[in-house]
Amino acid sequence: MFRNGIAAIAFAMLSSAIALPAGAQAPATPPLFATTKVEGTDNVYIFRYQNHQAMFIVTPAGVIATDPISYGRPQAAKAYIDEIRKITKAPIRYLIYSHHHDDHIAGGALFKKEGAVIIAHRRAYERLLQRRNADVPLPDQIVDGQRSIYLGGTRLDLVYTGRNHSDSSLVMFLPKEKIIFAVDFNSLGAVPSRLAVNDSYPEEWQASLKRTLALTWERMIPGHPGQGGRLGARKDMEEQLAFLTELSAEVKKASEAGKCFDPATKEVRVPKFATLNNYEQNIEWVIHRWCGYWGRGI
Repeated sequence: MFRNGIAAIAFAMLSSAIALPAGAQAPATPPLFATTKVEGTDNVYIFRYQNHQAMFIVTPAGVIATDPISYGRPQAAKAYIDEIRKITKAPIRYLIYSHHHDDHIAGGALFKKEGAVIIAHRRAYERLLQRRNADVPLPDQIVDGQRSIYLGGTRLDLVYTGRNHSDSSLVMFLPKEKIIFAVDFNSLGAVPSRLAVNDSYPEEWQASLKRTLALTWERMIPGHPGQGGRLGARKDMEEQLAFLTELSAEVKKASEAGKCFDPATKEVRVPKFATLNNYEQNIEWVIHRWCGYWGRGI
């Protein structure tokens, strides 16, 4: 971040001096938000606002929406509802929280005004009850292990696969379409970020990935767009599981040698996963979190 106008001007001059190759065009800036229909489906859509996204399903009997993604941008929930209204005038019957973190579920109040029944995992309800954020209404209905929603010929399974990035994450599974919506515990082709691992549950995370892989899905809608906006595939989750499993084993060895937290964060590496996006940027954060688990039991 620039601290004064002089630095900003200098940066602008430097930027203007870097010429693009002849005939090349600067990459287009993506729109602030967009709605896309998932290829090969009749009624499954993705709403993206900046770098967050949610799934919604349109049926003749109403709409099933997920994650309002309005944290720090209250206009996003309205844009989300407006985008739904461009497709259907059917009522929004349900709003499902993927987990209790505000960056994904803030904005639920507008959906509540639309008459949506809000559903979340029990632990999400307990967390939200403690905090009482007016923009994140308490769930009306609670899921413990698994629940299926049937609406307008569509079946959506809400499945708790255990603690991972959070202790309240629901996997939303469309068995007919073989699609899941899973948020923040499976980075597509990337090392998880600091925010993803900060309050995570090592070892349980790997177990959750295994349970999620046991569902018969083929494509995944992530809570943050993959590279180029792509959907996830089973190989992405298998790779994430392999990475976390091998890294955990290496950190455990470092912990037993008395190297946690330092010098483990600098020394431990898993070279065969070095091609993952953000490997160098994020690897130390993941090691630090796993050091907390193996070194201090936290």
